[in-house]
Amino acid sequence: MFVDFTKLPNDSKIWIYQSSRKFYPKEIIEIIQKIESFLTSWNDDGAEIIASYQLKYDRFIIIAADQTLEHISVNAIDESVLFILDLQTIYEVELLDKLNVSFKQGEYVQYKDLKEFKKLVKKKAVSAKTIVFDNLINTKQELEDNWEIPITESWHNRFL
Repeated sequence: MFVDFTKLPNDSKIWIYQSSRKFYPKEIIEIIQKIESFLTSWNDDGAEIIASYQLKYDRFIIIAADQTLEHISVNAIDESVLFILDLQTIYEVELLDKLNVSFKQGEYVQYKDLKEFKKLVKKKAVSAKTIVFDNLINTKQELEDNWEIPITESWHNRFL
């Protein structure tokens, strides 16, 4: 069952999928329709999954599910991954590579593979104050508190 993101409890499980490029305005309209359609029908062996999403910076797809009543099965999670794989194919983007790094450079969000990111750190193009996105967080509360953080507070700090 699709609900407004603000209605989900803070301990809701989230999955963050960062795109290898910014989505175009026309794509965003289509993606929103596809996500809402998927979440409306997403279920766990017939049981409704209370879920929502956010699309941030025209680049991040964040799916959230309320697990307060019951944990979501592996089959239902697999179904969501298949949905993301479908989006990845349709829009010719990478959405599942967790090792690529997204970070803010001024008002822009940059996306680099880990090797390129390490080079930027070495060249001092990325500093201790650079804001990175920690896409490994697990809950809605962590999204609010710990998603956009200085590199010194993230797992990326080992590259400094």
